[in-house]
Parts: sequence; C-alpha cells; structure tokens
Amino acid sequence: MWTGGLRIDSMAVHAGREDLAGLGVHVPPIDLSTTNPLPDIERGGDSYEVMASGGQPPADGSAVYARLWNPTVARFETALAQLERAPAAVAFSSGMAAMTAALLALTRHGQRHVIAVRPLYGGTDHLLASGLLGTSTTFCQQDQVSAAVRRDTAVVIAETPANPTLDLADIAALVAQAGGVPVLVDNTFATPVLQNPVELGARLVLHSATKYLGGHGDVIGGVVACADEAAAAALRRVRAVTGALLHPMGAYLLHRGLATLPVRVRHQQESARQVAGWLACHRLVEAVYYPGLDGDPRGLLGRQMRGPGAMVSVLLRGGFEQARRLTDGVRLFTHAVSLGGVDSLLQHPAALTHRPVAAEARPPQGLVRLSIGLEDAGDLIADLDAALSRRPRRPIPQPRGTASHAQPPARPRRSLVS
Repeated sequence: MWTGGLRIDSMAVHAGREDLAGLGVHVPPIDLSTTNPLPDIERGGDSYEVMASGGQPPADGSAVYARLWNPTVARFETALAQLERAPAAVAFSSGMAAMTAALLALTRHGQRHVIAVRPLYGGTDHLLASGLLGTSTTFCQQDQVSAAVRRDTAVVIAETPANPTLDLADIAALVAQAGGVPVLVDNTFATPVLQNPVELGARLVLHSATKYLGGHGDVIGGVVACADEAAAAALRRVRAVTGALLHPMGAYLLHRGLATLPVRVRHQQESARQVAGWLACHRLVEAVYYPGLDGDPRGLLGRQMRGPGAMVSVLLRGGFEQARRLTDGVRLFTHAVSLGGVDSLLQHPAALTHRPVAAEARPPQGLVRLSIGLEDAGDLIADLDAALSRRPRRPIPQPRGTASHAQPPARPRRSLVS
C-alpha cells in the first residue's frame, strides 16, 4: 500500500498496512507468538544480536523472541511514524515506559543533565524531580532554556499543549535555544492531527498512546517518533534490555484507533471550542485555559498547531469546594483520570495527576481539567451547568476552637513509582 503524499485522513486509514495484500488479508493480523523458530544456530544468533542492539529482524533471519520485536507492534510503529512525518517510531508498554526509555537512551556518557519546561504531566515531572534514573533536572520556563543549557545537558523536554494549563510552547524556538541538545516534545494533547514537532526540529516526539491514539479507553501504551534511525535504534536497545515492549493486542488496538483519529480529534475540538466559550462567560469561572480563547501571543495557532485541540481546563471561583461540587455533580462527564477518549472526562489535577509535583508547580485547588469527547456539545454544556448550579454542601461541623478549611488538609506526598 503506497502512502507517500497522502493527506492525514487517508494516511491514518492506510498507514502501516503496506504488507497486508502480500499476506492475503484485509485487516492487520495479531501475532501473539512469544518465541519464533530459528533457521539455524548462526542466523538465529546473528538475528538476536542485531535486534538486541536496536536493529530490525534480518530478512533471512528470525524475530527470535517477542521481547525484541513483534510484527503487529511494528505495523503500529510504521503507521505512527508516517502520521508524525518521522522516519521511525518505537512503541512501549505505557507512556511512562516510553519517557523512561527516552531518558535512559539520551542520558549516557556523562550527559545526565535534563532541562524540563514546566508545566508538564505530573508523572514526568515527578520522575525527573525524583532523580530516580540518576539524572539532575533544571525546571524552567520556555524562554529560559538557553540559559539553562550546560556542557552535560542531554535533552530538553517540553509538553505542548501542556498538562494541565494548556500552555503552548514554541517548538522551533526551543530547538534554537537548545543549540545542539536534542529536544523531546510530548505531543499527547495535540496528536499528529494538529502538530508535527519533528518538522520543527524536535528529535523525539512522545505520546501517551493510551489517550487520543487509542481513543477508546481500553488500551495502555506509549510511543516515541524519532527524527532519525539512530535515535530509534537507541530506544529499541533500551526496550529490548528492559522488556518494555508494547503487547501485540495493544498494538492492534492502537493501530485501529489511528484510522479514526483525525475524525475524532476534529469533532472533539469543535465541541471543546463551544464548551470553553460557554465556561468563559459563567459567573463561577475565574479563568478558562484553552489555546486561542484569550489570544495567541506567540502566534502558534496556524503556524505550529493546526487547531487548539480538545482539552479544556477551568479555574473555578471558590477553590477546592467549587471544584468538588463540579466533579461530584456531573452526570454525562465521568470523573476519572486519563483523557482523549470518545467519552468526556474531568478530573482535579492537584489531587490526582499532579499530586506529587513540587508545591510551586502544582496546579491551584480550584482547577479542573476537562477532556471533551464525542458527545453533543450542548449536552456537555447542560451537564456542566447543572453541576455548577447545585447548591453547595452544608459545611462539615467543626469542633469549637478549630478553623474550617477552605481546602482539604495537606496529605503526605507519596511517590507514584513506589
């Protein structure tokens, strides 16, 4: 199947299916083999060495063992690489496995310093702040990257739009500030439908494939698109050693999800525009975070992004209590973590995804993040309106001599990786 020069809607349907006609099938098969026959000792050993070093199975060799390579996973990788306009992609068992592999692949030979542009997904922020992988991290704003670069800097990490405030980072400007340091962009919120960081100079483009790529809340995975084969080989080598290969069934579901990705993202985006516009006029809303709603000071919409996306965050007047009233009161939205699925979700980042983030970078207690699904926008707005209109709970009686809390008492921070 030829996919060169196709627009993204056509490519999403056909990418990664180039070998199906030769196999005599219409739907990508799922190869669940954990081990594979070896043609002979020599070629089997050579195949193992090639794949353990980050290469692909030789044509006259064997795939040897599923920890090293799987054809169903490879089809998904090919498809995602084409959508990201990148030469290669490497898939992992989760988004955090993908981030961990990228850090392990890049921070070697004395280069163990990382620059991280905040805000970031809470799991990524916590992994970097913990130093668990032996790295040191300088957290900064996007205009401070050049000043943070050191001789031992291995990578600059940014997420745009950022989780949970939807801040936009200028990828080309980050690459220029980084000099020769590789830039990794988390493209989970934008997806390849709205943004292609490789074309702007990023070396690695990471997705929590669990989100929009799968799109149905039934598969966990991660994938990294690479600007060159050397970066992909380094990631495959880490994956082979650490055993973080995406399961073939997950790869099948993610590949299937790509076919509808452009249609889903555009519909969700249009509904998000309507929801964000409605929220911006609500008396209980202090601020709405949605790209383009209050202007685009860096001029990134249209130049870097082909649309603002389908994530919306709202800062509510009344802080935590108002946030709780909203999350308790919705009926069509599901109160749950994750995002990018066909159904709408909402969650409180400070209590959940960003709970382990340092206090100075943690979202405010009144912030709620919305992932807009495929429901009718009017129904979603009606659900939010009903939840925000609910009468507040009666305050919990306090013993005499104690002060009532405007937000829940702080709890000990616990590691997400423990």
